[in-house]
Amino acid sequence: MRVIVHTGKGGVGKTSISAATALRCAEMGLKTLVISTDTAHSLADSLEREVGPEPTELTTNLWAQEIDTRYSMDKYWGKIQTYLSAIFSRQGATDIVAEEVTIIPGLEEGASLLWINEYFKKGEYDVLIVDAAPTAETIRLLSLPDVTRWWLERIMRLTRGFKSVVDTVKGVRNAFRRNEKDELEKVVDDGDAWDQVVALFDMLEDVRELLTNPEVASMRLVVNPEKMVIKETQRTYTYLNLYGYATDAILVNRVIPDEVKDPYFANWKKRQRENLVFVKEAFGQLPMLQAPLFGEEMGGLEGLRKLADALYGDQNPAERMFDGVVHEIIKVEDENDPDAYILRVPVGFAEKRDVDLYRSSDEITLRVGPYRRNIILPPALHNLEIADAKLAASNLNIRFSKPAPSNGKK
Repeated sequence: MRVIVHTGKGGVGKTSISAATALRCAEMGLKTLVISTDTAHSLADSLEREVGPEPTELTTNLWAQEIDTRYSMDKYWGKIQTYLSAIFSRQGATDIVAEEVTIIPGLEEGASLLWINEYFKKGEYDVLIVDAAPTAETIRLLSLPDVTRWWLERIMRLTRGFKSVVDTVKGVRNAFRRNEKDELEKVVDDGDAWDQVVALFDMLEDVRELLTNPEVASMRLVVNPEKMVIKETQRTYTYLNLYGYATDAILVNRVIPDEVKDPYFANWKKRQRENLVFVKEAFGQLPMLQAPLFGEEMGGLEGLRKLADALYGDQNPAERMFDGVVHEIIKVEDENDPDAYILRVPVGFAEKRDVDLYRSSDEITLRVGPYRRNIILPPALHNLEIADAKLAASNLNIRFSKPAPSNGKK
């Protein structure tokens, strides 16, 4: 199964592009499911069909689903939460506090990751199109496996290690069994709740491995040709690199067509042309697909079909569009320099004399011959200095390190 995740700043047209992409895949004979992970769903509006919390068949080869947070939480976490709440309540926490403590940060939004894992394991679809939330929420969503690992470790530590947790659970289970009227008896009898917790975390880790496998999953960034939108999308692209998610295309939406001659749009068109050049500078070799600003809303199957035609032509959207690396950020394993990172940028056969490098607080501008790249740095690198930059194996390796103490002060 191919998984394609569309993300970008709010209002750029992710939902319409996701729906159009799914429709094109379905009409090419691929069994396709499009799901919305945004809490403010608009997928049903775009498709102009009723869509529920489980996959809804719309037409030949096409299903859609708007993920319901509460439904998903009950499906994947409700029973475990009840059990954990009981444990904390027995240790003196109030019911409200116990319930709050047992919610993993971000899991409500992240329940969509578990749906993705489920569909991949079942193998019922050829293509899964994900209409993701705006960029900040998507980054939190994709970093959830790391957050949950932290959460599990802290919870285990609170109960003095996993063995102690299991012993505690068994003790609580026996205490519950002395009270036949206690409804939590039913939860305990369903098996070892901690096994279920660990299985859930394993599932999230499986999703991470799935989405970071470029043979299976691709991130696609949707932008409008506006400077503010492009800058935010640059940051998103950098974060995706940091977490190991492969981006294979930039989808530029709402480009004013050349045939629009009204002088009212003249300055707007000029600025868009400049910003399209900036997109190429910002994202290097990534393929850039464009869709025009239509004279009407792109809703319903017929409208979405027009959008897909403009965006993809005869191309199959499910195919992987780029298999290279535009840049990557690597944590350096060095005891003498524990805070070090390397930003690796492919530069082909460039010579040292062809390369210029400029750095502001959160951005690097790299010139290679006549070409320029702007790379937004993640917060982890903001307070680090460039220690060195070296050409090796067709890559420019820029090392970031913690500044050395000045005047002998620590």
